Amino acid sequence: MELVLEVALNMTRFKLAAVLCSVLVAAAPLPAASQNLPSLIDQMLKQAGIPESAAAIYVHEIGAAQSLIAVNADTAMNPASAMKLVTTFAGLELLGPAYTWKTELYANGVIEGDTLRGDLVIKGYGDPRLNLENFWLLTRRLRQAGVREITGDLVLDSSYFDVVNGDPAAFDGKPYRTYNTAPEALLVNYRMLMLRLIPHPQSKTVRVIIDPLPESLDLNNNLKLTNAKCNEWRDALGADIRADVSGNARTSVTLNGSYAIDCGEKNLFLSLHDSPTYTFNLFRQLWMEQGGILRGKVRTGTVPEGVTPLETHQSPPLAEIIRDINKSSNNVTARQLYLALGVASSEAPATLTKSNAAIRQWLTSKRLNFPELIMENGSGLSRNERISAGHLGELLLAAFQSPVMPEFVSSLPISAVDGTMKKRSNGTAVAGQAHIKTGLLDNVKSMAGYVLDKSGRRIVVVFFVNHPRSASTQPAMDMLLHWVYARP
Repeated sequence: MELVLEVALNMTRFKLAAVLCSVLVAAAPLPAASQNLPSLIDQMLKQAGIPESAAAIYVHEIGAAQSLIAVNADTAMNPASAMKLVTTFAGLELLGPAYTWKTELYANGVIEGDTLRGDLVIKGYGDPRLNLENFWLLTRRLRQAGVREITGDLVLDSSYFDVVNGDPAAFDGKPYRTYNTAPEALLVNYRMLMLRLIPHPQSKTVRVIIDPLPESLDLNNNLKLTNAKCNEWRDALGADIRADVSGNARTSVTLNGSYAIDCGEKNLFLSLHDSPTYTFNLFRQLWMEQGGILRGKVRTGTVPEGVTPLETHQSPPLAEIIRDINKSSNNVTARQLYLALGVASSEAPATLTKSNAAIRQWLTSKRLNFPELIMENGSGLSRNERISAGHLGELLLAAFQSPVMPEFVSSLPISAVDGTMKKRSNGTAVAGQAHIKTGLLDNVKSMAGYVLDKSGRRIVVVFFVNHPRSASTQPAMDMLLHWVYARP
């Protein structure tokens, strides 16, 4: 076994899984009622410097009376993005797979011919997919309705949410990363700018394209093209950002550092503007492209009473939305969905308190008692959220018996195929056989989901590590998937 361990620790995680899968099954089979960890995985955790108290593992076959593995399964731990499993399963059951969000346009004034003499009001209801394409469709529908000129202001109504958003830098000191964007009832394109980085080896330069490009943004591109390996390409970029928070001045982005030819084309996503500034700039740009005229400025407000919508845009259905949440681990979308849960059975505005109460009532209705559960925003992007591996495993067992099981399972990343599992278990027997949600924060690494084993049995697998060396535990996590797949 020592020789096997030595080989395992010096191979890549992909070759490791392929070579040792049969060894695991032969050397460390577990009886059906065992609560112990396979010895090789135990040794891999020790080699990574992870004490047993910092890891929690729960493995349970669907339909079995007892778990296969339960190590620290009752301990409350930070699950990172694995918490999205709670939010998305609750969303499917409380709202339904066909649930959609709406965004409405109102005229606060009189329409004379093709001119709106007054303000245009946009009211949001928390649509998490009001992206660039869908926002363009909304403006196009208004233009097709016959409106060309708006003499008043663009009024943004976000009153459907009542959320106090704190400092976007508070979580990790990176306020301009899009995953730190706060939830809003009227959130347009995640307030996101996409910087496309395109290497040009002939001229030894890096072209940078910004989409959408606001009028108030200045870009200074000082990137140097190198022949180095791509690796962690974001860390090689030195982005000096000077963002205006009041909407009265210009924002500048200076890109310093290096970019490797080996990286090919990459996208860097940033959120640099407040919501009124971003939405106004984007609306005006799209409106002008369609021949429209906007005379006024932007301000926040609410829809006047007694006014009917000019146009209404419906989001894609929730069954599609949760694929983005789980496969891409989209934190912003998860937070928008979490707030929607709070008004599923109560009146607006949506609040975090209402969402928390809705989750707990839903769990009670399913006879699930999770006293240790702490949900701060439903995305897992939190230092405070907690759940035990055993209880998340129980939730996955319940989800497999739910009417929304097909939509839920299909939203999870597939090993070696897509999402955050695309580069894991490649070239092994587990490729395509596991639907696994992953999670990663500083000092936290997690995975949770389902494995279809070689005998056609479906197995729930949950693995949490809360420790400063947690990033080194991926080989052990991948090995657990292989042990589950290949066991007798």
